Amino acid sequence: MVERDCPPAPGGALPSEGATRRRLISVAATLLVLPVIPRLAQAATILAVRTWPADEYTRVTLELDSELKAEHFTLENPHRLVVDIEGLTLSPALNDLVSKVRPDDPYIQSLRVAQNRPNVVRMVFDLKQAVAPQVFTLKPVADYQYRLVLDLYPKIAQDPLVAILNKQSGPDVDDPLARILEDIQRNPVTRQDAPEPPLARGQQPAPALPTPPKPSAPSTAGRKRRMLTIALDPGHGGEDPGAIGNSGLREKDVVLRIARRLKSLIDSQPDMRAYLTRDDDYFVPLHVRVQKARRVRADLFISIHADAWIKPSANGSSVFALSQRGASSAQARWMADKENAADLIGGVNLGSHDRQVAKVLLDLSTTAQINDSLKVGSAFLDEIKKINRLHKNSVEQAGFAVLKAPDIPSILVETAFISNPQEEALLRSTSHQEKLAQAMMTGIQRYFTANPPLARIADAAG
Repeated sequence: MVERDCPPAPGGALPSEGATRRRLISVAATLLVLPVIPRLAQAATILAVRTWPADEYTRVTLELDSELKAEHFTLENPHRLVVDIEGLTLSPALNDLVSKVRPDDPYIQSLRVAQNRPNVVRMVFDLKQAVAPQVFTLKPVADYQYRLVLDLYPKIAQDPLVAILNKQSGPDVDDPLARILEDIQRNPVTRQDAPEPPLARGQQPAPALPTPPKPSAPSTAGRKRRMLTIALDPGHGGEDPGAIGNSGLREKDVVLRIARRLKSLIDSQPDMRAYLTRDDDYFVPLHVRVQKARRVRADLFISIHADAWIKPSANGSSVFALSQRGASSAQARWMADKENAADLIGGVNLGSHDRQVAKVLLDLSTTAQINDSLKVGSAFLDEIKKINRLHKNSVEQAGFAVLKAPDIPSILVETAFISNPQEEALLRSTSHQEKLAQAMMTGIQRYFTANPPLARIADAAG
């Protein structure tokens, strides 16, 4: 059989058995040598670099075509963060990252990049203060490929209570939070009524706040109005742009503008103040938004969004509340799934936060909270329909993660369809943004007029 498979020798003679054996040995030797030839490792390609500086934390993102491994450590005197990334070589994109460091970044002074050793790039961040860094990777999702994320948190966590207590209440307005702040110096007792925001690894909690003092005598307190705190939650932010209109208007940008306008209206009221879960273009995980609202003891939580649909003809405003029994419609369920996916797109370090996420996203809602939320939502729809068509005439319900504060009436407002060209133009208009903010302000006032806030048990605790 071997001889039949071999070509005939010159002149038509078949090759000898020895010649056939020598040929087979030669081929086998060649095959054995081939795998030994080294293959050159191909470095990953950087597709984009981004920075998201904010007072709360700064995020640096490298988007790549493959997943990479990174190691990091910090140095002091001066403060530095060193990150070694395997599988990279120096490239113009990395130099572009150096130029993206902004002078007003609260954490990064400057950035240096060098080839530390073959196939390993070292980034050295010169810092303005000590940080508790998180470095993690994200799998491809939505329009993103693999991402290497560096989150630089302050060593001492910021307390949202301190940030919100900058509005002085008048003499006829009772402010429980102001009384808490005044008592900090006298009675450093840790508060137990609201959860702390999740901390980055190595990050220290904010200084403990005291238990509030006993309230004044009923005869005095009865003559005072209570200061109301409204938590405003501009959806998306940072790595998560939200929906994008045909002309390029991004949901995260327009809802922040509307929230800022509404905050100004609320702050102008003598017995109200607003707190923004994000006040700039950066990402806040859904469970942290809930925890922030609880930390400032909000009386109302309003998450502001701009809707989108596959067909540009879809239009109108909507208001959503939480549901304990499933979604009120297929659209509401789809909307909740879409909004709940924000953590995947924005990028949450599940290795650090998974326990807090699981704890907060349990269904802690109460019937009373949902009933109050429906009342708020109805008041909002009555006002918004005066300036825009309603997509649904009643408050929809579904399992929105951001609405799961068990003790705060919470609604999600879809101001309009950013995917509809006409409504996108309205959302871009500053005058329409002002109308939306005013409609929501009136809805807030209507709700609290019909449902005066009751003193919380924690406010009366001694």
